Amino acid sequence: MEVSFVTSAPDPKQRPERVLPEFAFIGRSNCGKSSLINHVLGRRDLARTGGKPGRTRLMNYFLVDDRFYVVDLPGYGFAKVSKTQRAAWHQLFRRYLACQDRPLAVFQLLDARHKPSAGDREVAGWIADSGHPCALAITKIDKVGTNSRPARYHEIITTLGADPDTPFFPTSARVGTGRLEMLAWVEALLAANADPEETGGI
Repeated sequence: MEVSFVTSAPDPKQRPERVLPEFAFIGRSNCGKSSLINHVLGRRDLARTGGKPGRTRLMNYFLVDDRFYVVDLPGYGFAKVSKTQRAAWHQLFRRYLACQDRPLAVFQLLDARHKPSAGDREVAGWIADSGHPCALAITKIDKVGTNSRPARYHEIITTLGADPDTPFFPTSARVGTGRLEMLAWVEALLAANADPEETGGI
């Protein structure tokens, strides 16, 4: 897999001019988003990781195999930023999700250790309203006991009010879980998008 950083954009208007399918990663601050992106793309430090929430401040674009972009969006929720900055990020999410000028799909990330927050539910509603294909990626499952996971997954799905058909990927960047399944969903959407007779694609 060939991966390269393309640009950091403060607004959808500054996205790369070259139109390719985009797979956006969005999640609460400190949910493990950057670690999961690195895991999925097979890199150690492509997306910046760190203990402090809110490290991602812009939309970061990565080109994958010259076929599609992975988009790392700012985290929402617990980042220690001003209310003004947090409101600006929310507006950025809304503007980005409203874009219909290029193929777009979304991974919403949720920390397996926690019940979805009000912010998680709000963002899930925005994604659903956008009409873009969406999947749930549950991070840090290695930090939840194996026997406790089914109940936690059920809690996440029911709290979000997710459609039963929504793809659901338990993941762990630390132990290497979920990468192949997520990439298979990406490939399925790319294939559907490439076939003009196929419906329901990205």
